Amino acid sequence: MSPEEFRKAGHQVVDWLADYLADPSKYPVLSRNRPGQLIDALPSSAPETGEAWSTIFADFERLIIPAVTHWNHPGFMAYFPTTSSPPGILGEMLAAGLNTNGILWKSSPAVTELEQVSLGWLRQWIGLPDEWFGIIFDTASTGTMHALAAARQFAAPEVRATGQSVPLTVYCSEQAHSSVEKGALAIGIGQSNVRKIPTDCVFRMDPAALERAIEEDVRAGKKPIAIVPTVGTTATASIDPVRACRAIADRYGAWLHVDLAYAGSAAILPEYRWLMDGVELADSMVTNPHKWLITPVDLSATYTRRPEVFRAAFSLVPEYLRTAEDPRALNYMEYGVPLGRRFRSLKLWFILRTYGRERLAAFIRDQIAWAQELAKQIEEHPNFEIAAPQAFSLICLRYKGSDDENRAILDRVNSTGEIFLSHAALNGRYVIRIAIGNLGTGRRHVQRAWELIRHAAGVR
Repeated sequence: MSPEEFRKAGHQVVDWLADYLADPSKYPVLSRNRPGQLIDALPSSAPETGEAWSTIFADFERLIIPAVTHWNHPGFMAYFPTTSSPPGILGEMLAAGLNTNGILWKSSPAVTELEQVSLGWLRQWIGLPDEWFGIIFDTASTGTMHALAAARQFAAPEVRATGQSVPLTVYCSEQAHSSVEKGALAIGIGQSNVRKIPTDCVFRMDPAALERAIEEDVRAGKKPIAIVPTVGTTATASIDPVRACRAIADRYGAWLHVDLAYAGSAAILPEYRWLMDGVELADSMVTNPHKWLITPVDLSATYTRRPEVFRAAFSLVPEYLRTAEDPRALNYMEYGVPLGRRFRSLKLWFILRTYGRERLAAFIRDQIAWAQELAKQIEEHPNFEIAAPQAFSLICLRYKGSDDENRAILDRVNSTGEIFLSHAALNGRYVIRIAIGNLGTGRRHVQRAWELIRHAAGVR
């Protein structure tokens, strides 16, 4: 593309995005494509000669868009929503155009220093102490994997050199995200050495059961290295007892990593700062601005009060990457696996400046209020029940019937194209989850979801 051809195509893309963001609901939220449909519609090999931009973009609209499940859709209330906001999209565009690679401070000072600044701002908003060190990874799964590697370095530093140790163990709630297990798999701890601790009647990790599990492992000659409580679990947004976990971790010399991937954003609200209670005592934590702080995926923030342990776990500097030492020239490559690093912080910086804490807090506050309102309506309905205590902007509900009936209700709602919901299993029962978090979602969309659920159940 010539500069003029790029300019013309770029204007077309921005115009298309502006129209899309103005009303994503013109599309069905959940793609109606069949598995393999897009593969069959595209050529089996790449073109030998280049094609015109107009042809390519027409195929984008004709073939790609029908295969998209629209996470920006106001009816997207499945999983935990992640939304692109206009300033975040513009930040992504500029980052792609600059194409910087933050290997070292020297390779692009802006990548390194803007990451420090933007994560510093976010750290202040959620109430972490100033000395905590932040680093951006793609997702919370990657951040948690790095935290477990740091935990291994902390508890069994010899493993870095030898790759061998007594069996190491990791502990999390049975409600914890699968990223804890995957992280343990990735660094060689082994799935059988991840202990899933039972929860209480409101799905919080049981500290007594945790300590019993650790004691059993210690007697068996195993070494506990990490406890991973969650503040805002995936299924129910329950909150594990972080302070109790800290006390147990101290007794056994284990690392404490807190998963706040979803709920951490709510801590920017003064009235929700309580959810950070005890987190300041942890060794590391992770939260995802790409969930509830309207940052385009992917951007996850990992914080630690022990950056020297992360560096000891990952620092490996060959001669061709050595630079003159300067205490302010941070080289992020020494704190994790990635060598190449995108300019992710640019989009977060744009968002924090464009909206400010007050507007972002108001957005989250409204969605929490709509969730609370809906939970009350469900509780008052004779044919439905709340399946877990309502927390943040998440509601878990059940039709008072069989699992098959609840599964059929969810399928009927999702088939409308208006709303996309997901499910979970709690105490062996199938439950429907409504997770509010999209920038475009308003109270009317939440109420519409409730209306569609009732209609799918055949009740008023």
